[in-house]
Amino acid sequence: MRLLIVVDNERLAGLIAEGLGRRGFICDMAPDLATAEDSLAGAEFDAIILDLGLPDGDGLAWLQHQRALRQLVPALMLTARGGLEDRIAGLDAGADDYLVKPVDIEELAARIRALLRRPGPRAVSVLESGPLRFDPVTREARLDDRVIDLSRREADLLELLMRRLGSVVVRDAIENALYSFNEPVTPNAVEAIVSRLRRKLEEAGLAGQLHTVRGVGYMLRSG
Repeated sequence: MRLLIVVDNERLAGLIAEGLGRRGFICDMAPDLATAEDSLAGAEFDAIILDLGLPDGDGLAWLQHQRALRQLVPALMLTARGGLEDRIAGLDAGADDYLVKPVDIEELAARIRALLRRPGPRAVSVLESGPLRFDPVTREARLDDRVIDLSRREADLLELLMRRLGSVVVRDAIENALYSFNEPVTPNAVEAIVSRLRRKLEEAGLAGQLHTVRGVGYMLRSG
């Protein structure tokens, strides 16, 4: 699951990204609202972590404006403003949750997972393709009752392919979904992840469903 961290404190944003990265999230950072808007235009995110006091504007007003413009993904406000009136204003402006700094990374991760379980356009539910099941919250893949042991990126790839079951997913879209903007990507990185995922699916008993469309991308056929 991909998160956008809109926090102007570079050290704090880096610590959050590192902590959430260890817990299975792909994190991009935006130090201001202009960068946040560019990021949202360039990639799909599952949730936003948003500070209030940003160099080019107030996070509350920005969030309220974004909610009016589009169906924005869940947003968790992370701020030093901890008064009751501040929390009420944040939730009324469109925040889905509100945390006061300093925050424990375990709680932050749990809050994000809870947000993604809520009903809505980005709500997660178990994805299915015949006997293959993938839970986007627990990141667990199963073939019938057998758990398939996947790395974080293998799980991210499987989720992407299952969400677009039966359709070709182009290589650039896979790279964009699996890596944050500032991560270095080797030329054969996507091919290597696809190869590992295909092998694990075949070893679990699901052969011939992950297809390569040469020069275009990859597709998972329904079971």
